[in-house]
Amino acid sequence: MYSVLLVYLAMAVVISIDTIRRDRIQKGKEHERFVQERTLLGQKTKRVLLELKDLTITFGGVTALNAVNFKIYQGEILALIGPNGAGKTTVFNVVTGVYRATSGEVLLNEQSLDGMKRHHITKIGIARTFQNIRLFGDMTALENVITGTDVHKRSGLLGGLFGLPRARREEKAGRAKAHEILQFIGIDEYSDRLARNLPYGVQRRLEIARALGTNPQLLLLDEPAAGFNPAEKVELANTIKKIRDAGYTVLLIEHDMSLIMGISDRVAVLDFGKKIADDLPSVVQNDKRVIEAYLGVPADAS
Repeated sequence: MYSVLLVYLAMAVVISIDTIRRDRIQKGKEHERFVQERTLLGQKTKRVLLELKDLTITFGGVTALNAVNFKIYQGEILALIGPNGAGKTTVFNVVTGVYRATSGEVLLNEQSLDGMKRHHITKIGIARTFQNIRLFGDMTALENVITGTDVHKRSGLLGGLFGLPRARREEKAGRAKAHEILQFIGIDEYSDRLARNLPYGVQRRLEIARALGTNPQLLLLDEPAAGFNPAEKVELANTIKKIRDAGYTVLLIEHDMSLIMGISDRVAVLDFGKKIADDLPSVVQNDKRVIEAYLGVPADAS
């Protein structure tokens, strides 16, 4: 009698565990669908900040970008990934005016950037960092950020030389803004130290702070986690999300997939200059074309 009851109890426990497991899986799928639906809804209701239309650029006989199309929506983090040589940094260089597209166009707030000078593109709202650190080593951290705020000064060289009232006001406002940005990024304690004497991780974050000094609508980050240890990557991820939550839009190139998947609202993928995917991180990481681009196609693949 007792043995029969024990069997029934064991069966009931197994069934209950299986039911709970299935329920959790179902809820997980429902949550993922909900996130996808909310993201798609957000894309429909959010304003397009930057758009690439059939962007193509060739160097001699090499096509670096081939009819690339994608949109960046205001207030999101879009990650641009792909194998080495896929064309990611070329996108940054075209958007910021370093290169001029062979065909196609880049639009910021529906305004074409074709033919614009680099300083003008910065002034209207696009700032970037670089793979290799490009700080002013003999200037302090604060002074580096102040150079970013100088983009919007109107007093000019003569005003600064003669200490005119407008120049003094702008200098005071720029210094205060630079302090605010250093505090926001979490490196204000280094404000009076020369940039070349700062720890590597702080230099990386200082580049981001200087870019924010230009008051950008769109912030382009080119491999900001390069050389970081795991703890620094976690701190960087929190900083980038904090920047997004403060109202900035971020276009990010990065090779650390755990970082990308953890902070991005969407992920676009380039391979040999062509866009092969553009979707939610959870969708992109399971995309067959993306997996093949990173891992290669077996020789016997049909």
